[in-house]
Amino acid sequence: MNDTAQDKRPTVRIRELSRIEDCRRLPDIQVLVWGHDERDLTPAHQYRISTQMGGILLGAYSGKELVGFVYSFPAIFRGKLVQHSHHLAVLPAFQGYGVGKALKWAQRDFALSKGYSRITWTFDPLQTKNANLNFHALGGICRTYLPNFYGFGSALNLGPKVPTDRLLMEWPIREEGVATRRRANLEAGDTTDLPRALERKTAGPDSFPVRPRLKLKDRRILAEAPLGTRSWREEKKLDLIVAWQAGLRRVLTHYFDLGYAIVDFLFGDRCFYVLEHRRSR
Repeated sequence: MNDTAQDKRPTVRIRELSRIEDCRRLPDIQVLVWGHDERDLTPAHQYRISTQMGGILLGAYSGKELVGFVYSFPAIFRGKLVQHSHHLAVLPAFQGYGVGKALKWAQRDFALSKGYSRITWTFDPLQTKNANLNFHALGGICRTYLPNFYGFGSALNLGPKVPTDRLLMEWPIREEGVATRRRANLEAGDTTDLPRALERKTAGPDSFPVRPRLKLKDRRILAEAPLGTRSWREEKKLDLIVAWQAGLRRVLTHYFDLGYAIVDFLFGDRCFYVLEHRRSR
């Protein structure tokens, strides 16, 4: 990062949000960040009771302004108690400065202090900036694909042709590898020769993916994701979104069933999920 970018980085402090007055500010942030309408908003009273019943609710402040928050609640995952992180929101003017990452690390600290060893959450596999944060910066893993998880009637849905597919993240917050990620992002290792289960057909920005390759047996493989889909969304190029979503769904569900897990993400001119074989069938 150059000096100019560093000078613009906001200084934030993070604290618990436990008062009802704090909670009443969060629906407004949901509207500003995600554009939710009233029926899709999480209300202030839900946040309020969650903080009293084991949930974690943290806010990031720049001066006196609340610029972001992270919210999780107790849940059961694979028979064990976890925190499930449902919201991570940062105001648009403060995005790109590491505020979301700071909130996640603070969430980890609070979860550890409460005795938890794992945090889960869901995200759209086509959101590559989120994927880079979740896997490369935080050290999370994924082995669960949730097709059309929120349905076609969700505010998160782009239309009747685009399912709300999600990946279910697992963040093993007590593992040393996660602590190492906090100190510095790790290199993904030499991935230039890894086989690709999914990749684009051409070099152009609006390329469709090739047919998925489902017979790979290497310990580590790659699955490409488009660098960004915002322009496709704005220009209503839903056929591209549907094609990439379908390709990733087929590849990831297939290799998850064979014992692979996503363990890293490569973010650049081209973006790739890094899958590693973790167990036998």
